[in-house]
Amino acid sequence: MATTRYGKDSGLTARMFGTLFGLGLLYVVLAGVLIAVGVNAVFVLVLSGGFLFAQWWFSDTLSMKAMRAVEVSPEQAPQLHALVDRICAMADMEKPRVGISDSPVPNAFATGRSPNRSVIVVTTGILKKLDEAELEGVLAHELSHVAHRDVTVMTIASFTSILAGFLTRSAMWGSMMRDRRDQNTAVVFMAVMAVSIIVYFISFLLIRALSRYRELGADRGAAMLTGKPSALASALVKISGEMSVIPDKDLRAMEPVSAFAFAPAFKGGKGLGMEAIFATHPPLEKRLEQLAKISAQLGDR
Repeated sequence: MATTRYGKDSGLTARMFGTLFGLGLLYVVLAGVLIAVGVNAVFVLVLSGGFLFAQWWFSDTLSMKAMRAVEVSPEQAPQLHALVDRICAMADMEKPRVGISDSPVPNAFATGRSPNRSVIVVTTGILKKLDEAELEGVLAHELSHVAHRDVTVMTIASFTSILAGFLTRSAMWGSMMRDRRDQNTAVVFMAVMAVSIIVYFISFLLIRALSRYRELGADRGAAMLTGKPSALASALVKISGEMSVIPDKDLRAMEPVSAFAFAPAFKGGKGLGMEAIFATHPPLEKRLEQLAKISAQLGDR
């Protein structure tokens, strides 16, 4: 899918198509159930399409507002822009917009409906915490997401669970309001609730699995492009260690973009058992292990 020097990631491409196909099937089932219990088909299709389009079209604006990030010019942030310019030149890709969020949480994320509408955002915390080589690795990681278009896929995929919940609540409320005395109302309510829970849960697992893989893919892409996997590994260690001293209120402020962030913004956790299945990011140990292997291949020190 990528046409840049990041190269193609066949595994990521296959997982993105598989996730979208799986989500599509699930929501065909959900829409069918809603229509079967009396929800207007046009309502389902128009509302679904309208919400999905709005989420996709305004994804960059919504994410930046959620993080109170502002777009900065080369004059306002010359060193940051210089790093992005250098990576884009190495990758032979169009430069995205650049933004800064005034947050002590050391993190970064990329969002946008397409490569030419993308924006890469860094926090003031990460600018203070990392040296130039480490920051370059993080920026290369985020630009890999843009190059492989997985930002767009995640934007669409992440919205489907929200849509399922909204449509389900609308259907149940409509059923109850039409005739509170109808004995079938309780049966309809339970049927719709059961299907919606199943759809939501499977969607959740599909999206989280894709999210974890895309982070490993972006790590690989950044390490290979910059030739400095050790710098990216150092950034991961620094950022993960910093999370333990960040106030909870600041970590919660990252929640709207947590799935898109360079590192998960939470304290503790080893990424084991059920936690690993529900995580948006792979365990730190797995990311470092992959980077160590790339470092050995490249002879990076």
